[in-house]
Amino acid sequence: MKPFLEKLQPLPGTSWAMLNRRLDDAIPFQWHHHPELELTLTLNSRGQRFIGDHIGSYDDGDLVLIGPNLPHSWSSTEKIDPDKPHIALVMWFRPEWARAMIETFVELGAVTAMVERASTGLKFTTANAARARPLIEDLFTRPADERLLGLMQVLNILAQDGEAEPLASAKSVPAAAGSDRTRIDRVLDYIHLNYASGLSLTELADVAALSPSGLHRLFRRHTQLSITDYIMRLKIGEACAMLSASARPIAHIAEAVGYTSLANFNRQFLAIKAMTPRSYRQSFQKAR
Repeated sequence: MKPFLEKLQPLPGTSWAMLNRRLDDAIPFQWHHHPELELTLTLNSRGQRFIGDHIGSYDDGDLVLIGPNLPHSWSSTEKIDPDKPHIALVMWFRPEWARAMIETFVELGAVTAMVERASTGLKFTTANAARARPLIEDLFTRPADERLLGLMQVLNILAQDGEAEPLASAKSVPAAAGSDRTRIDRVLDYIHLNYASGLSLTELADVAALSPSGLHRLFRRHTQLSITDYIMRLKIGEACAMLSASARPIAHIAEAVGYTSLANFNRQFLAIKAMTPRSYRQSFQKAR
């Protein structure tokens, strides 16, 4: 369950990466981020998805596009067909890859707006997800050149979905890049790996090779949050996954995500989720 900065590498002779993920037991909660956009189609699985500060339920055929460096994870609760695995068909591509494609092929102009909207995550409508599903499944059977053309077709179809639902709030989204991208990636990576064990501003400033005040300005510019608020949201996000997917005692969950005070955990959970941890868990139990 350790969060991390995922390093993605396209296969030789390809410009984007993909994964046909099949899991017999469960899709585990793995809180992570990466500089690529991610398009994920989830099949034969039900559970919760966590994207930035969004938490929602997913079902068979769920299709989501996630923007760069937006923390996310899925956590399954059951398979629809118990004899088949949980399936996640995942496609990753860099923002600059999308920009270059759009600049070259003006016919794909609608993709520009979709990529920008994906900064907060986008859940596509059931109808458009169903339309894209066979095309996405077919991608994973094709050679590299045909996969590229197929992905362009999928993105163009999804770009027409004017009712795609934004997921995370803007305040949970890292801002666009620039020359500070490597530096902020390094800081986010370190935070995601170590937030549950406690972090100091001086420690993070050393990672960024900046003064504490310089790091504070950089971090707020890219995330629209203070470092303290960002870490708090990561902790509460991981706690939500544990509460919804297990019967683990609340005090143990609070400790696991880095809280030494249960009262402080309860107070911050209530401030972010507008309900207590116990009420949050009960809301998922009633839904099952």
